Amino acid sequence: MQRPGRIAVSLAAALLLALPVSYAAAVKKEAVKEEAPVRQKIFNAETFKLDNGLEIVVIPNHRAPVITHMVWYKVGAADEDHGVSGVAHFLEHLMFKGSEGLKPGEFSEKIRSLGGNDNAFTGQDYTAYYQSISVDQLETVMTMEAGRMRGLNPPPEQVVSENKVILEERRQRTDNDPRARFAEQLNAALYINHPYGNPIIGWADEMAALTWEKCKAFYDRWYGPNNAILVVSGDVTGQQVYDLAKKIYGPLRPVPLPERTRAAVPPLEASVTVRLEDKTVHQALVQKAFIVPSHHQNAKESLALQVLEELMAGGPTSRLYKALVVEQKIATSAGLSYQGSMWSDGDMDLYAAPLPGQKPEDVIAALDEQIRLLIKNGIPEAELSEALTRMQAEAVYARDSLSGPAMIFGYSLATGATIDDVEYWPYNIAAVTADDILAVTKKYLDPDNTQKRPPVTGYLLPQEIPPAPAEKAAP
Repeated sequence: MQRPGRIAVSLAAALLLALPVSYAAAVKKEAVKEEAPVRQKIFNAETFKLDNGLEIVVIPNHRAPVITHMVWYKVGAADEDHGVSGVAHFLEHLMFKGSEGLKPGEFSEKIRSLGGNDNAFTGQDYTAYYQSISVDQLETVMTMEAGRMRGLNPPPEQVVSENKVILEERRQRTDNDPRARFAEQLNAALYINHPYGNPIIGWADEMAALTWEKCKAFYDRWYGPNNAILVVSGDVTGQQVYDLAKKIYGPLRPVPLPERTRAAVPPLEASVTVRLEDKTVHQALVQKAFIVPSHHQNAKESLALQVLEELMAGGPTSRLYKALVVEQKIATSAGLSYQGSMWSDGDMDLYAAPLPGQKPEDVIAALDEQIRLLIKNGIPEAELSEALTRMQAEAVYARDSLSGPAMIFGYSLATGATIDDVEYWPYNIAAVTADDILAVTKKYLDPDNTQKRPPVTGYLLPQEIPPAPAEKAAP
């Protein structure tokens, strides 16, 4: 699987799925005290590290005798060499096609026979494999996962057939979907000179040329215990997981890891517009994409951008929906999306779906005007307080889920965040002020700030089909 589209889940969005309401009141109450408050953790995760470098995170949850077992590799599509786009995603597929002690396809078959389920996904900065299963099978899934961490061996015919599978996946999910093609082109225009500009699934011609030799080189370079994070959530203790991991993953040797680098996105000297028209498009979309800091690059600004996202797009009472959909009635939807869980640059997207008959340029202008109004009028204290409360209240029960916390820790740690960034997020987000939000808005989104990097503007539109020529009358 690849990450579905460019506008993806951010660190804030994931944490929204885990934060109990009680934190809102606790943080506000403690904020008025003179002494420093005692901060409480969200998950109370336990952490360990093996001698071979494997990081371990355990999130105990004893509500049911089940677990989610995940292995996250700190490598993704952005770590590919130039000219071999898609190799990280292709390797993810091949990890199910034969490994130490398992025949092609046997990994998932065995998980299903034990009453569990499994899958995997590739991002720009990580690749993850997971199993959800009863707790008594933890040692089994660990053994299977450890077997393919350093013992991958797919037969040649499986490599050839799976190459056809990923090419068909691209045809179905991207080439035959104008929205996916639009997102791909917009992304390429935004992330110039940067690996995030390449699609995770890869460019078709480079995908067709992928071989086992290329996958093996990528595998040998990046897949090892010292480049992995083991996350287990469920009916276990930290000591139990550590003892099993030491026994099963501990004997695996670390690999000599290369330095993880990203090219810089250079200044954009000209405005760029991406326009795609297609006869299968029934709902137009306008979008402005901005380069902004990720959490890894600037944690303080990232927190402010997370709250800005909530203020502008956090439901039907948020600014953009209320203005463009409810009051002006020029769009069916409108929003702001921040992707901050990245090892390198993040991005923010301002978007709307124009109603039929509306000029796309006018809808873009309406989006810009809402940014201007925010900067001009500021953020009332009550509005900011309500936004923070919503951010905390949206996931009252999610801390009790199994896969949710495992996902949060996995991609947060894989993209440069720390355990404390996750555990103390409610306290960090509560410290964001209106001035912090206005500062990042002016710096990165202000349509009248000529000093900032210009956004990439996109139009996805229905293709106008010219009328058929009239038939000539018979003489």
